[in-house]
Amino acid sequence: MLAKVERQNTITRKNLVSSLMIGLIVGLLAGLPLGWLAHQFYAERRLADVLVCREKNRNLPEVQVQAICGSRF
Repeated sequence: MLAKVERQNTITRKNLVSSLMIGLIVGLLAGLPLGWLAHQFYAERRLADVLVCREKNRNLPEVQVQAICGSRF
């Protein structure tokens, strides 16, 4: 008694490629804005930290301030 197995849900190369392309497009559409927002948050935070550090060390020469606080950019 061998049961006949039907293969209805086979995955073809065409399906894999189209799924990959859709995934890449969705990833780009979701990832670019999220990455940009994360970058903006980090850049503003870094600039604020550098400005506070420079304000705390304003009596030192510029070379020492650069060594302690780093660059603004």
